[in-house]
Amino acid sequence: MNSNHHRNNKKKIINDPVYGFISLPHDILLDVIEHPFYQRLRRIKQLGMSHLVYPGALHTRFHHALGATHLMNKAIQVLRRKGQDISEEEEIGALLAILTHDIGHGPFSHTLEHDIVKDISHEQISLWLMQRLSREFNGAFDCAMEIFEDKYPKPFLHQLVSSQLDMDRMDYLNRDSFYTGVSEGVIGSDRIIEMLNVKDNSLVVEQKGIYSIEKFLVARRLMYWQVYMHKTVVASEVMLTFILRRAKELVKNGVTLFASPAFQLFLMSDFTKEDFEQNPSLLDEFASLDDYDILGAVKVWQKHEDKVLSLLCKWLINRQLFKIEISKTPFSEEQMVQKRKEVRKEFDLDQEHLDYFVSTNQLSNNAYNEHKESIHLLMKNNEVIEVSRASDNLNISALSTPVEKYYLCYPRKK
Repeated sequence: MNSNHHRNNKKKIINDPVYGFISLPHDILLDVIEHPFYQRLRRIKQLGMSHLVYPGALHTRFHHALGATHLMNKAIQVLRRKGQDISEEEEIGALLAILTHDIGHGPFSHTLEHDIVKDISHEQISLWLMQRLSREFNGAFDCAMEIFEDKYPKPFLHQLVSSQLDMDRMDYLNRDSFYTGVSEGVIGSDRIIEMLNVKDNSLVVEQKGIYSIEKFLVARRLMYWQVYMHKTVVASEVMLTFILRRAKELVKNGVTLFASPAFQLFLMSDFTKEDFEQNPSLLDEFASLDDYDILGAVKVWQKHEDKVLSLLCKWLINRQLFKIEISKTPFSEEQMVQKRKEVRKEFDLDQEHLDYFVSTNQLSNNAYNEHKESIHLLMKNNEVIEVSRASDNLNISALSTPVEKYYLCYPRKK
């Protein structure tokens, strides 16, 4: 790597409230952390709107990616100790892949993922940003990108970055339960990592780790309903999504809205994959967006003359959130019509604007999906079996049936 990039980083240690002091074993990791693309993650909250329900949940993507990198470092050391051959290049590749796995998240992460850009996943944007970083760091990300895309000949390295049992999940369960105070989400990540092994190039968990795995799966399911899909959080996410959709509609119809220059650009157009590939500067514009662009605009839009936009913004800023009903079965057309009538009358709205105020959709939670990819146990007799077949105390198959619920949300009465 060229020397001008390589500042004398020494061996910094970082105080992480979840794991205590953590250190990053390679200078390149610190160089990447200092890059503006990475520093931007300090301005994106890990859990979007969840802080409206759990006031402590203000931690950021920056914080999460550091924690996941720390866990990756531990996992690599454990596997090496068990005789797995992992070169320094592979180690750095895996650490860079996990460090930057979320670098492509936009403002408010998943809430606005499909509204700021159309049909482009955050993983795709992460990959573009990694390509850009690799150019700046003279190819330092080449191995990391292969691992990230699962093109590297050692699939277990990719599984550590992204699978049913990856370092990303382990950190966010630890961290999200810590910051929300929802202790059901706490998992024994230390123990799980100690139990990791590799068989036929694939990640496995030693048999004695089965109870820790069950705890991990149960924790994920509980965190899902208590935090990620908490109904009040869902209501606030629906509001934010509608605010953005309304803003885009107004801008397309020639209405002027206050917004930072980068945000303005994304309000004006629905950029596609092709746009990003043909125009490299779009990626820089995207990378200058964070939670603050959105919130700054929403605060100002409270006073906009468009009734739909101003009402939604006022309510969200002052936490007058939509009321939300949850049901095991879909809401009927009659229920929707009835609710629309009430809301229309109550707030004196135009018929064509009601979609911004009354909404229904499905929520589903699948804690462990055995069809998508599995968690495999390495048994004492060296046989590898899929975890739901080995489970003896709690039925993991039961955990893999998706739970589906439906919601209906609408404004509270004045």
